[in-house]
Amino acid sequence: MSEQTFESAQPVRFDTKIAVVLRDDLEPWQRLNVTAFLVSGLGTEIPEVIGEPYEDADAVAYLPMFRQPVMVFEASKETLKAAHARVLSRALPRAVFTSDLFTTGNDRDNRAAVRAVSTGDLDLVGLAVYGPRNAVDKVVKGARMHH
Repeated sequence: MSEQTFESAQPVRFDTKIAVVLRDDLEPWQRLNVTAFLVSGLGTEIPEVIGEPYEDADAVAYLPMFRQPVMVFEASKETLKAAHARVLSRALPRAVFTSDLFTTGNDRDNRAAVRAVSTGDLDLVGLAVYGPRNAVDKVVKGARMHH
């Protein structure tokens, strides 16, 4: 067995985790939209989460993606609020999506909508977090894997 084949046969285990927690009362389109927005900032602020570019057998190039899975969870409004408090107390990289962002149509208005509300009063519908596996597991405690 060649070294390349042996390496690719070994499972890859990451010591970090990317997690998204969605409020469990969102419509399907909202869950997809919120997830996409939440993870979009991770690669720009934490470049090590991005893998190498892709290329197909015809040498057509594709953009790189995350180097590891994104775990998606769902939680009640209260559990999401608790996860937000835990992510803040651990000072982990995070992104938030509030219910107000469903009514805005651009980044400037999104940022203004979040800025207008104090931390404890944010009406969170989604949260993304990145960090050491055990710290992220503690943040998402109480949330369940999304089906």
